[in-house]
Amino acid sequence: MDDTGDKNQLDLERSSSSGSGSDREHAGVPAQAHKVPLLVRFRDYFEVQLSHNYGDFILFGCSLITGLLDSVIFSAYGTFVSMQTGNTIFLGLGASTSHENDSYGWAKSGTSILCFTIGAGFFARFCRYLGPGKRKTFVLSFLLQCVLVWAMAGVVQGKAVVGDISTAMQVINWREELPIALLSFQAAGQIVCSRNLAMSELPTVVLTSVMCDFASDPKILDGPTKNLKRNRRLFGFVCLLVGAIAGGWIGKATGGVQYVLWLAGGIKFLLALAWVLWPKKEETLPS
Repeated sequence: MDDTGDKNQLDLERSSSSGSGSDREHAGVPAQAHKVPLLVRFRDYFEVQLSHNYGDFILFGCSLITGLLDSVIFSAYGTFVSMQTGNTIFLGLGASTSHENDSYGWAKSGTSILCFTIGAGFFARFCRYLGPGKRKTFVLSFLLQCVLVWAMAGVVQGKAVVGDISTAMQVINWREELPIALLSFQAAGQIVCSRNLAMSELPTVVLTSVMCDFASDPKILDGPTKNLKRNRRLFGFVCLLVGAIAGGWIGKATGGVQYVLWLAGGIKFLLALAWVLWPKKEETLPS
């Protein structure tokens, strides 16, 4: 009888152990039961809102790119792709002097103004569609800008469009409209980015308003760490100036615009990678 009782007791313990194990599986204790699929994690990673902290460093890089591109494009084609104030003056001068020659150089400035405006509308709507501030929005925007710059570098490198520095201000070659158009289009993505980061003091493609706001700032003499907007304006100016100097020297040394285009596209690519790794915005708990 004792042996029979022990056997029954052992069977009960095994049954209880098996039942509790089954309960744990249904409760989801095993990690595999609730493991999020890779594609879902990938999607969620790029859907998050990004922190704006240190976003000004991205815009400093954009200011550097503006200096690089505008200096070398002006040297080769006699127009800007970012600074539309200068292009407006060139367009106005063309209207008053075009009858004196057949250069049609003003058409380049008109193309840049038009394509920059179209680009601003496109990138603004593109960002609103994907969601302003999201990781995927910043990454895709900068990758598109990078592709356009590199595509124009390849076009010039392949001799489909002349990119010699010595061709500036000569009679217009209508093929030159292609790099001017696409480079102006992509440049608008930078100022849209500055708006999405809520850093209008760093537009990256213009300096007139930056210099005005810098000089008129009532706190201009505050300590180095007490006026962030003033610091951003100053460093933005310096980065654009350094880019212009570097672009001028590279163009002079190489005699062509494609080398600066490859470099500018490379910087844009690095900025896109930075957005991939950028920290997400911290969620604020309701009080």
